[in-house]
Amino acid sequence: MTTHTQAPYEPYEGAKLARLEEDAAAILARYPEHPRSGLLPLLHLVQSEDGYVSPDGIAFCARLLGLTTAEVSAVATFYTQFKRHPNGTYTVGVCTNTLCAIMGGDAIFDELAEHLGVGHDETTPDGAITLERIECNAACDYAPVMMVNWEFFDEQTPRSAVEVVDRLRAGEPVRPTRGASSVCTFKQMSRVLAGFPDGRAGEGVAAGERSLAGLRLAREKGWRAPGADDAGDGAAGGEAPTSAAAQGGRAPGRDTSVDTPSQPPSGGTADTATGREPSEEA
Repeated sequence: MTTHTQAPYEPYEGAKLARLEEDAAAILARYPEHPRSGLLPLLHLVQSEDGYVSPDGIAFCARLLGLTTAEVSAVATFYTQFKRHPNGTYTVGVCTNTLCAIMGGDAIFDELAEHLGVGHDETTPDGAITLERIECNAACDYAPVMMVNWEFFDEQTPRSAVEVVDRLRAGEPVRPTRGASSVCTFKQMSRVLAGFPDGRAGEGVAAGERSLAGLRLAREKGWRAPGADDAGDGAAGGEAPTSAAAQGGRAPGRDTSVDTPSQPPSGGTADTATGREPSEEA
């Protein structure tokens, strides 16, 4: 009978360990009363060093927080941004959720998979590209959307997506549609997610014109979200809402007066954002 045992992993040491411990101390200083709250940024930190959440990274986080490696692994395996095997220099995520899919997301993914010779969560032999299906990039107004290390590439086609990955593999600069003016590596992005800004947050266009259409309409109409004091009667006039959620998630120009409830539940409903009574006409 043959017994298989797993070889022990080499722990972090030397300059790498010193660097990680210094950064980890900065992370944990943000959570003086609840150090376990630092687990997510710590996982991003070790991922920025190793290119994935390695066994050494799991052990490192566990030691710092007084957790078992099983507890740390349970968190690392729950979130898809944490990789449990070596990741490519660039994670190319194609949204294949409903809207992006019908607008061409499935075709983009299929074209990239064939062109690169990899499937979901697989990496090209040169280590450059990890391809992923993404449930939602939260950019439906620019569907179909692809992301490279979580930078937006809007309104893609199979051809344009192939051009992007070919340029990345060739080492050429690639500019996202919105956000930063260039794409950083997976390790660099992991460090940003760990809470260490790279100074690029103010680059490029943050919110596209389509994303701001609802806010602009609300300001023109004088709509605002109901507050705690006026949630029962609807709210008219006043300040404009600050988000699409505050506007009720309605498409610009849609008349919502006909289905506004006369007695909305506590906190109001989406339709009370119009501030109209049920009997009013548009």
